[in-house]
Amino acid sequence: MILRPGDRAPDLTLPDHLGSVITLIEAAPLTARVLAFVPFAFSPICGDELAALEQWQEQMRKGSHAVDVVVVSTDSKYTLAAWARQTRVDVTLASDFWPHGEAARAFGVFDEIHGVAERGVFVISPGGTIVSGRHVARTETRDFSEDFAAALSSL
Repeated sequence: MILRPGDRAPDLTLPDHLGSVITLIEAAPLTARVLAFVPFAFSPICGDELAALEQWQEQMRKGSHAVDVVVVSTDSKYTLAAWARQTRVDVTLASDFWPHGEAARAFGVFDEIHGVAERGVFVISPGGTIVSGRHVARTETRDFSEDFAAALSSL
């Protein structure tokens, strides 16, 4: 079941594309987090969404808003590192490779048949509560404007 507004975000750690370990709900004390699950690195829709998320993150930083972005995929950290190098984005890419899909399952967006994360996006308040959460079809490109509006309202 997909997490809903008011639910506590799962306290999970994942490796990122730079080799560090990040905690999904541990942002700076006054920072909201937009957590976007994507099925595949290097796929056209995921690439478009990655670019859009980076643009939103840049807008938040320019406006001095404490919102950060983490993109989660079931790809390995090595695949995500190669994707980051190719796309040259400044967004944290987190690997949900092992235990395979643990974070996607915890948020309710794991496709058990195909073994990948579905397109879910969650806004987590500075206190670790889900502010908004939604899921779209794997073939649908997301517009993140509502998600960033929810992130700003949580600050």
